[in-house]
Formats: sequence, structure tokens, C-alpha cells
Amino acid sequence: MGRLVTGQLLAAGMRVRALTRDPDTAALPEGAEIQKGDLLQPDTLRAALHGVERLYLFPVPETARAVVAAAEEAGVRRIVVLSSSSVLDTSGDHHSGEHHRAVERAVEESGVEWTFVRPDEFASNVLWKWAESIRTEGVARAPYGAAQRVPVHEADVAAVAATALLEGGHAGRAYLLTGPEAITQTDQVRAIAEAVGRPVAFEEITPDQARKAMAAAMPAPVVEMVLRYLADAVTHPPVPVDTVERVTGRPGRTFARWAADHAADFAPRDEGRVA
Repeated sequence: MGRLVTGQLLAAGMRVRALTRDPDTAALPEGAEIQKGDLLQPDTLRAALHGVERLYLFPVPETARAVVAAAEEAGVRRIVVLSSSSVLDTSGDHHSGEHHRAVERAVEESGVEWTFVRPDEFASNVLWKWAESIRTEGVARAPYGAAQRVPVHEADVAAVAATALLEGGHAGRAYLLTGPEAITQTDQVRAIAEAVGRPVAFEEITPDQARKAMAAAMPAPVVEMVLRYLADAVTHPPVPVDTVERVTGRPGRTFARWAADHAADFAPRDEGRVA
């Protein structure tokens, strides 16, 4: 996301300073001023914030208040936060929602102008779910194949964030973002197969099997959140919203477009070839 927002701001002719923990591996767009620093260590941000008027903030709740205070002290007047649709779940038992709400509160209670960008499920989530098995086996596995989701292209999330940074009229707004269509998991796999130009099978697994597979890559509360979303989406699919088009003036990208943009991520790797 940071790379995409940086690229869009540079394309608009803005001077951009990009904060990263590792400048040597960040692969940021050419033209950005790169500054080493870490949001988990607010004391490292002084040089990066000097002279900055507008800030795109990645959500790190542990130090959010200290980071926002440092930004205010440096003269930052506008903060656009990458948040999540999960903040809308007020059940009180939502790991992701609490994570992002903490950052939103820190910014909202400051004296700066703010905008919250709240994407629903990223289309790119299918990379950690399916990319490896599609590359190596030609199969995608998941529970609840009929679950409909409204995955959003990461470039559309970046476009909304960049617009809120560049233009007026977005102060105090919280933008829920989805893709332009509801699409089942099985149809997502069909779109990937079309993009890569080879068959990809969908294999439905049980929630318990999925729980064990996901537990190796994410905290248990997040695993349960994902499984709950999928179960609910079979009978109560989410409804797409047109926020991307309203904010940017351009329709949101479909999942098929996302799959075409990421076809190389699903291509088999010829690891045995020697140059």
C-alpha cells in the first residue's frame, strides 16, 4: 500500500518522503525521498516528519498516540489513515476492529484534519490463501466456496488515500471501500484460471481444516474472524458500495481485473532452470 500511495502522489507531481525500516529493500518508486525510521520507535521519526504537511499513516496501534503527537509537533495538518471495515463491528470481540480503532481514536482526538480509509477484504488476500497451491498444484482450497465477498483492488484503496491527501473536501470522512461486485470464492478461482490461462480447481475443505492451515500464518482471533466472515457471507453476502467511484471519479476495478494484474503471482516457478 505504501508503495502504491507513494507512486500515485509522485504521479500527481507531489514531493513525497517515504518512511521505511529498510531503505535497501523497500523498492519504493523512483523520485521519492526515502527516510529510515520505524513507527514502533517514534523517536526515529523526527527527521522524516520535518517539513511534512500531509501524512499517510499505516495502522500501528502500539505507538499511534506518540506518532500522532510527533506529527502535530512537526506541523502536519492532515492525516489519512489506512484503517479497516472491521472497525464497524462493535461486538467488542473483534481483534482487527480493536487494532484499527485504536489508531483512528488517536488521530481523531488530535488537532489535525483526518480521513479514515476503511477497505473491506483486499483482493490480494488470495495470494496468501491460494498462490502457492495454484502455482504448485493447480488447485485452490477453502471452506465455504459459495461465500460471496466484495474484494477490493489494492490500487483502488491507494487511489482513495491519495485523493484524500491531495484534495480538499475529505476532512472528517470515513470511507468504507469494497470492490464493485460480490463474487463467490469459486468464481474468484475461475477468474484466476482465466487470467493465468490454465485450469485451476477449487477444492472445498472443512472449517476445521482451514483453521489448522491458517493457524500457521495468523493469530487465532484473526483466523476465527475470517471463518466467521465466510460463513456469514454464504447466506448474508455483503453489498458492494461505490465509494471508490464517488471519491476518485473512476469505477472500482473488478476481481477479474485484479487477477489479470496479478497473473504472474500464480504462474509456476521453474526453479530448476539455470541461466
